[in-house]
Amino acid sequence: MVNPSIPQRHSPLAPPGEPTSRWRATLDAGAKVLQETGPLHGFDVYVVGFHCAKGDPDMQMEAHHYCRVVNDEMLQCVLFDGNTTEANLIGIEYIVSEQLFATLSQEEKSLWHPHNFEVLSGQLVAPGLPEKAEKALMKLLVNSYGKTWHTWHTGRHDGEPGTALPQGEPTLMWSFNREGECDPALAADRNRLLDIDTAAKSADRQDFVPLARPQHGVDDMAADFTDTRPIPGVVDERAEERPDHG
Repeated sequence: MVNPSIPQRHSPLAPPGEPTSRWRATLDAGAKVLQETGPLHGFDVYVVGFHCAKGDPDMQMEAHHYCRVVNDEMLQCVLFDGNTTEANLIGIEYIVSEQLFATLSQEEKSLWHPHNFEVLSGQLVAPGLPEKAEKALMKLLVNSYGKTWHTWHTGRHDGEPGTALPQGEPTLMWSFNREGECDPALAADRNRLLDIDTAAKSADRQDFVPLARPQHGVDDMAADFTDTRPIPGVVDERAEERPDHG
């Protein structure tokens, strides 16, 4: 069901191809009645954030996550480039707690991005939720990690074109971990549409800072950006091992 209180974010592009008349005729013949969509039930946690490709800081996208809560330590999310019925499926993300993350090998950990900046900066939002409910959800994501693969770069809502069809290998995506890493135009476009005050959300989440622990991967892309600044509560777990922190 569409929530009328959430502004519609239309996809940056419409894929090429003939109209859906033949598919629709088949479905209308009975498949919609006889078939079940069980695996899709429960993907009702909706959050919007930003991703960049690991190792390619210029490849940035707004990502609409529709997630299913598997249990208290794992979510499974399907990613779209908008929130309308015409939105394109662009990837997947698995979210795990720090406890589950700790069970992974060092090689595997390099594929998982940290979430503390997304939460504490106010970048990650849950449109349509009351403020208290959104804050409670964000608190659950403190110290968590995500493994995200994009299969389609459909473009940016502030104008950068994408590809008409999914092309190439899946791209490992990463999180932003400092102010100034996310393109201001991309963030401003999202915030304007959804009426998001990122600074206000960040200020309201500062009581999460004492809960935030150093995370793996915070500095993995630090050298790929310039003119950035850290925020309280977002620290790489390897920082304390470096000589300048000893």
